[in-house]
Amino acid sequence: MVDMVSGEMNMNSKVSGVSAINRHKGSDLAARGEPMVWAMGGSLAFGLMMILGFLALIFWNGLTAFWPKPIEVVTMTDGRVIAGEPVRTESYKPTSADLASIPAEARAKIEANAGMSERTLYRIGNFDFYSNDFEWLPFFTVKSSAHPKDLMLVERSEWGVFIGKVESILVDGKTVSNPSLAQLDAADEQARDLRRQRQTIERDKVGAVNSAINAERLKVRKAELAYGEGSPEAKAAADAAAVETTRLTGDFDRLSAEALAMRAKEEAIRVKVAEIGGQEKDFPLANFVRYYAANDVSLFQKIGIYLSRWWEFLSTEPREANTEGGVWPAIFGTLVMTVVMSVLVAPFGVVGALYLREYAKQGTLVSLVRICVNNLAGVPSIVYGVFGLGFFAYVLGGSIDRTFFPEYLPNPTFGTGGLLWASLTLALLTVPVVIVSTEEALAAVPRSMREGSLACGASKWQTIKWIVLPRAMPGIMTGLILAMARGAGEVAPLMIVGVVKLAPQLPVDGVFPFIHLERSFMHLGFHIYDVGFQSRNSEAGRSMVFVTALVLLVLVLALNTVSINVRNRLKRKFAGDKF
Repeated sequence: MVDMVSGEMNMNSKVSGVSAINRHKGSDLAARGEPMVWAMGGSLAFGLMMILGFLALIFWNGLTAFWPKPIEVVTMTDGRVIAGEPVRTESYKPTSADLASIPAEARAKIEANAGMSERTLYRIGNFDFYSNDFEWLPFFTVKSSAHPKDLMLVERSEWGVFIGKVESILVDGKTVSNPSLAQLDAADEQARDLRRQRQTIERDKVGAVNSAINAERLKVRKAELAYGEGSPEAKAAADAAAVETTRLTGDFDRLSAEALAMRAKEEAIRVKVAEIGGQEKDFPLANFVRYYAANDVSLFQKIGIYLSRWWEFLSTEPREANTEGGVWPAIFGTLVMTVVMSVLVAPFGVVGALYLREYAKQGTLVSLVRICVNNLAGVPSIVYGVFGLGFFAYVLGGSIDRTFFPEYLPNPTFGTGGLLWASLTLALLTVPVVIVSTEEALAAVPRSMREGSLACGASKWQTIKWIVLPRAMPGIMTGLILAMARGAGEVAPLMIVGVVKLAPQLPVDGVFPFIHLERSFMHLGFHIYDVGFQSRNSEAGRSMVFVTALVLLVLVLALNTVSINVRNRLKRKFAGDKF
């Protein structure tokens, strides 16, 4: 009897399974959901491909920007000779005037190609000779090309790149014609040493004396504000400052004379160069930053040049309107601003989320506050910049200047854009992200943990401090990571609240109080905008845009990696701590 019942049940289950399969086969595709699955999967794949393609574009152009290229000497059909690095080749449509002036054979090729031709962009350099750094050469204007090994590519501290030949050098009053590379290296090292000594005197010693003279002036001004201009205290301060200023002025004159003498020695070592057309120019050899025979370098020499360019880019200041040189001040400014912003945004966001989730009575008012917080995340960033300039810089900074730095007025100290106000502005911009993520993290902590802590006699604050916050910390770190990623890449508010085109003086140095949050600073995001859209030649800054974008991405990735590691450690610490 039992066997018969079990057999009937098995038969019924098979029949129901077959009928279910038949119903599934006969149902509409839209009802089963496969089209939506494919659509969502395809959208995700397309989005990932776009992101990977964008990153590949930046990484490829950034990593190859500093690789040394050969110099090509092009003889044109009109007899002109041009020497330069080929940058890229593209198709374009010549004008009717161009077609009328070219040979019939070349015109026939263009007409056979639907009126399209090719042209190559050459980096010819020699801006002081040609008033131009780049030139397009259509293929039909090229008669022949060659790669002579005696051409030099010289990177200069002024006037950009030079391409041509070194005719002679003048060292210790002696002229050396057609110098060898070893002779040029020896003279260059001598000129560089003189330049380093002069810059040490001008930047460090003379700068320190100027700061001391200004400090004496401020002491007198402070005494006048405190006791009155004609008071005995003010007169005593003025007399003491006059004595000290006289001594410092003597030091200034002595150091200035040393710097002038050093500059004269530096400029006495000179070099004469000639571009491919025969035009010559004479200038100090110390202007050379890097030089090499572009068509006569081995693979290992190219690697050395490539690495030295990267080192210069990461460790020096910009030059030539930010289109050459390095971005060290921008890297340092971006890093310091992001760290300060993270330190400022964390307490605001966490305390706000704690109050809304743990202490505030849930109701209409709290819901309205949450709506406002969410809406703040959609406010354009430039609005935050205007608010930061008006409230932080002008109101708070002006009050600080009037209270603590009256002797500096009318020159503002904190009453203008600076690192502190830029960090506060970005903290205000990113605090909604931290509040929302912190609330979600607090809500994810099991209620049983709170109840268990309270049942053991702990107060509400002790429960939050020792039970809730440690377990919500991974979620809080997620909000901070998102805030750092957004804050590091923001540019619009920073343009108003402290970022400048060039600020070689870092906000952290060896001068008391060592951290100068009132100073303006450079930022990698603004540097990209400035080089890409504000330089005299967009082509000259094209490679710098990709390289700077690559550095910014790596910097943000490094900051996020550190934060993610901290978050993962916290997750592992409390992974099994649930009941």
